[in-house]
Parts: sequence; structure tokens; C-alpha cells
Amino acid sequence: MKNTLFSDPRLIDEINRFSRVKAIKRDTLLMSPGDDIHFVPIVQKGVLRIVRQNEDGKEIFLYYLYPGQTCAMAINCCQAHKKSMVKAIAEEDTEILQIPVNMVEEWFKYPEWKTFINNTYGSRFAELIEVIDLIAFSNMDKQVLHYLQERAKASGSKALFITHQQIADELHTHREAVSRLLRTMEQKDILRLGRNTIELLQD
Repeated sequence: MKNTLFSDPRLIDEINRFSRVKAIKRDTLLMSPGDDIHFVPIVQKGVLRIVRQNEDGKEIFLYYLYPGQTCAMAINCCQAHKKSMVKAIAEEDTEILQIPVNMVEEWFKYPEWKTFINNTYGSRFAELIEVIDLIAFSNMDKQVLHYLQERAKASGSKALFITHQQIADELHTHREAVSRLLRTMEQKDILRLGRNTIELLQD
């Protein structure tokens, strides 16, 4: 493992001994709601998209995981001995480090690991609050723009290959409403629409 997160040689040695690296192709589903959680992923390369899905299959985008980050939802579920509550999808070709669930609490004896987990909870909580604020207090156009900006950041490109239906599914709204908003945003020179593509024109 190429380590850039931790400096404690004892922790690094245990990570190398107990975890394993997994390569995931773009658009591959890593985890689904209801799955047993056998490991906690730490992203090494690429990006994971975390989505909440209810029993009816309706979805809402939560956040992205970038290199050096892990999923607070997975940590919480494994500590509470619950099944997965989210979907994790590879946004691009991605490499993760699979941390066995039984080691998550075991490694709290290492201050660096405890800090890493606490910081993860803090970061993901702030992102979830932002999502809740967007849903509760913002117009749908702000939600759509935020979603597109986050996807652009994750892909490293302002040109997104995505359909209006995909946006609607992950924002839990209607495709027609998304299409209307996108056309309005295009008229305001915020973005440019193409066939299954959206190009952001502003940061």
C-alpha cells in the first residue's frame, strides 16, 4: 500500500497486513442498501459516489469520496452491526483499500486512526447538512447546479455525460422539472446542453 495518510509505523504495518486493495471499474456498484458490510473502503485513487436509496428505489445523492477519504455511513453501520444504508458507485476507474470491519474499532488504540475516523464523521456530517439545507431551503435550480458542480469536481471536467433522467433519479424529482430547469440555466449561460451531455460554463 502506498501510504499518504498515516505516519505511525505500527498502524501502517497492521493496515498492510489486514487490508487489501481492490480495483473497481467506472460505474461499478461497490455496495447496495441491505448488503452486509464486511469492509470499510478508503479511496486510494478515483472517486466513489454515495447515494441514499429507499425501499421503493428512489434515490438522492449524498456526497463523493475522494482519495484519502472513507465513508462515514459504512463506518456507522459496521459499528452498529447494521446492513448498508447507501449505494456506493465508482464515478471513474477507482482503487480502494478494504479495511475489515473488525479492525475499525481495534485500531482506535492508534491516535492517528482515531483522528482519521473522527475527521471523517465531521466532514461527512457537514456535507450532509449542506444537502439537507439545499433540499429544505433552496430552490430546485440551486440543488441541480450544486449536483452538477459536485459531479464536475469529481470527474475533473466541466463536460458531463449524463442524462436528465439520471439527474432526476438522484435528486428525487421529475425528469420534466429537471429538463425545464436545465433549459432555463442554458438561457442564462450557466451551462450548455448537448445530447446526453451538459457542459458547465461557470464555476
